[in-house]
Amino acid sequence: MNGFDHAILTFLTQHAFHAAFINRAIRAMTEFYTIKGLVLITAIWWIWLAPAKPGRSNREMVIATIVSGLLALVIGRLMAHYLPFRIRPIDDPSVHLHFPEATYTESTLRFWSSFPSDHAMMWGAIATGVFLVYRFVGVLALLYTVLFILLPRVYLGLHYPTDVIIGLLLGVTLTCLMTRAAVRERIAVPILRLIERFPAPGYTFAFILCFEMITQFDDLRVATEAIRKAL
Repeated sequence: MNGFDHAILTFLTQHAFHAAFINRAIRAMTEFYTIKGLVLITAIWWIWLAPAKPGRSNREMVIATIVSGLLALVIGRLMAHYLPFRIRPIDDPSVHLHFPEATYTESTLRFWSSFPSDHAMMWGAIATGVFLVYRFVGVLALLYTVLFILLPRVYLGLHYPTDVIIGLLLGVTLTCLMTRAAVRERIAVPILRLIERFPAPGYTFAFILCFEMITQFDDLRVATEAIRKAL
């Protein structure tokens, strides 16, 4: 563990809350989908439905942002799979730190590399898309992502600080690239035309996709793992 990570994790563990209720509440932040993805996906739907300023296509931005979030999730999980494995702080006795609520950790996370944080990549990408449309709301979205999605995962030892910082930077960069006019129009315009032409299946698929994004496709991951074990 590098000095930067060690300094921050040592500070957090030394100044951890002593109240079990607060620590359980922070643990809940890492588990409840309503606290994680639902807030940011709701902001995306608000942008889709809100009137756009003249000369601006909010719906193109929404589509480009959703695509960025999906790409960020896929890239993050591919990086975690193919890069050298990094054990999570809570599972590494060599860090010599005691994390709040350390008696519990998701069993699947033990075998999933800590770097990079796919939460940071995906929700950083989504929050950046909100920021590019509405600056003030976007700042709130980015702060929300850091304080309520990412920081609790570091506090509980599920990630090193560099896992979430680099993941966040990658997610922000990806959305900035995907929402550039030349890229956005090539991707978003054809999708937008399909939705306008076939609104019923288009919005149905959008609802299902957003639901899966909120859960970060965990049900598909669990199903795939169950099938793999059965075979």
